[in-house]
Amino acid sequence: MKKIIAGLLIVTSIHQIMAQPYTTTPWEQRDNAQKKPLEYPYIREADVMWSKNIWRVIDVRQKLNLPFAYPQQPLIQIIHEAAKKGEINVYDPTVLNADQLVKKMEVSAVQQIGERSDSVWGTNPESLGDEMFTVEEHLRFDRVVKYRLKEVWYFDTKHSTMQVRILAIAPVLEDYDANGNYRGDMTMYWVPFESLRHLFAKNEVYNPQNDWQHYSWDDLFNMRKFQSYIYKESNVYDRNIQEYASAVDAQLESDRIRHQIMEYEHDLWNY
Repeated sequence: MKKIIAGLLIVTSIHQIMAQPYTTTPWEQRDNAQKKPLEYPYIREADVMWSKNIWRVIDVRQKLNLPFAYPQQPLIQIIHEAAKKGEINVYDPTVLNADQLVKKMEVSAVQQIGERSDSVWGTNPESLGDEMFTVEEHLRFDRVVKYRLKEVWYFDTKHSTMQVRILAIAPVLEDYDANGNYRGDMTMYWVPFESLRHLFAKNEVYNPQNDWQHYSWDDLFNMRKFQSYIYKESNVYDRNIQEYASAVDAQLESDRIRHQIMEYEHDLWNY
């Protein structure tokens, strides 16, 4: 009787082990499905002594930005899938002052981004004659190589520190024709950053230095763990840097704006 019971216990334990879900680590992992972003502290308008809007570009091909294009789940996949389902509002990038989120895009228009049907001439392998073929192209996440950010830098007199808030983000798609010829960069849409924070908090970033140290996309942006360059600052002409400087001069102008912001806080404490 004892042998039968022992055998049943062994069989039961084996079934319990087989019924357990597959895990990638021997320790219990956190469930990020219920994770929420930390709320930003309240800012009184009277405490803001100085502010300036800055526009910058994140190029995912730069070494520090490679997690943006992580093949298993690139950042654009998180944003675009939510936009196609209507979970977030996105705004038309083709209108005047698009980064001010002027015109909301319909979900049907968002679903068509990157989708194309072109007619090209080709050789039919059966008849060996030239024929017109229809080529269906779908959005490829690996062609989203840049992100534009609109942010505001401000000096908070209450804490005597320079602060920054990201206001909006726009993925930029490399556009190609049916023959594979590069036609330029296309801004897909502008998204209010605040509406993305709940999504970013639930999705982790691949950390190339440490698989155990996890942080979310919301953490990445708040900790400024990305490399970027400035392409515009608020100015009376509303011009991009490329409109009045080029090549090395454009890079120097971008660096000048960045240093100017950093030096503003320093100069307040220079007696």
